[in-house]
Order: sequence, then C-alpha cells, then structure tokens
Amino acid sequence: MDNNLKRNIILDHYQNPKNRGLINDSTYLISNTNNESCIDEINLMAKIENNKICDIRFDGEACAICTSSTSIMIDTLLNKTIEEANKIYENFENMINEKEYDKELLEQAVVYDDIYKQPNRKKCALLPWWGIKKIIEEYKND
Repeated sequence: MDNNLKRNIILDHYQNPKNRGLINDSTYLISNTNNESCIDEINLMAKIENNKICDIRFDGEACAICTSSTSIMIDTLLNKTIEEANKIYENFENMINEKEYDKELLEQAVVYDDIYKQPNRKKCALLPWWGIKKIIEEYKND
C-alpha cells in the first residue's frame, strides 16, 4: 500500500473516528486501557452475542495513531466471530512485532505495517487491540 494512502486512511480515522461515544447499556462489556508514558487512554465497550461482535464503541483521549487504530479496529472487527477476531488480533500483533502475518486478514489495519520503525508508537497502535482482547476474554469466561 502506498504511503500517501496509508497516511490518508490514518488521518481520516483520526479526524472522523468510527463509533466514538459510549452508551448506557448494561449488555456491553467494558475495558479501559492506557499508556502510562503518554496521554493515550481508551475506554471500549462491546456487545457480543452468540460469539459475534455486534457493536464496539469507544471514548477517551489519545494521539492520532491510537485514535485511528481504535477506529480501524472497530471497522475491522464489527460483525466478526470471536474466532475471526482472535485470528485478526494475532495477525495484527504479529505485524506490529515484525513477525509473520497474513495481511489479507487485516483489511485496513495493514496501514500500520511499518509502525515498527517507530518503536515508541507500537503501543499506541496496540492499545485498543489489547482492550478488545480483554473484552473477548471476559466474554469467553462468562
């Protein structure tokens, strides 16, 4: 993917994030993740029914990478099964950590394929993914 296209996708998701704003609904599972070395703090809530992610919402204060990664993650994981989401998560984390991954599974999230060049930004990109992983684990343990 061309670098200008990557930048445009990241910028669009930062300026117009998907599903920003939490709602008052007790059927959603909630997680909070933060980066102790910067301002990034993301609150996620997800509705999972019959092993399928029906909705993900978020709020918080975060940098462009973290906010756009959250929005892209939401776009990527909506309407996926828990199994599909786990596979996407694993591939995203592998990509960030310079391990083998399947870029076809990542859809738009592949825009972070060279974030490893800025090690201090890796956590920014991973933060929302860690949050959804917590929610999935909570769902599986219920």
